[in-house]
Amino acid sequence: MEMRLAEALRCLSRTPAVLRALLEGLPEQWVETSEEEWTIREVVGHLIHGERTDWVPRIRIILAHGESRPFDPFDMTGHFDVIAGRSLDKLLDEFQQMREANVREVEALSLQPADLERTGMHPALGPMTLGEYIAAWAVHDWTHINQTTRILAGHYANACGPLRQYMGVFRGRTAG
Repeated sequence: MEMRLAEALRCLSRTPAVLRALLEGLPEQWVETSEEEWTIREVVGHLIHGERTDWVPRIRIILAHGESRPFDPFDMTGHFDVIAGRSLDKLLDEFQQMREANVREVEALSLQPADLERTGMHPALGPMTLGEYIAAWAVHDWTHINQTTRILAGHYANACGPLRQYMGVFRGRTAG
């Protein structure tokens, strides 16, 4: 399926509300439990860091410079500064505000189909189109929503008893 800009932006607009519905009011222990490498607080911090330094800034680079200027490398540890001393509720508020502003900015660009074919230069992956980049932005959100639900489900992994084997969220995970 091809990426449709209006649909992708609608999906991107919904991510803050999805995360808020999943996370608001959870016990601190749930927010600080990690799966793989990150806690839920770190996932939200990573999304904020991406809003600040990755998605829209790189869209601007594609539109202004094409492939002649590679994207700035993304700092995969930048979210630690974002989350320092901040509650999850404050992080969710900031993510919502930043996402709303970024979606409005992309909408204001009035991108046309030809714009989505313009290419930029990813520092590690090489050339990619603006359409590919915006599609990746949406999929990146879903990846972290998936990660968040796996972390949440992990709290009840053992409590499911033998039904755990039928729960797809646990596939590939050992009992925790």
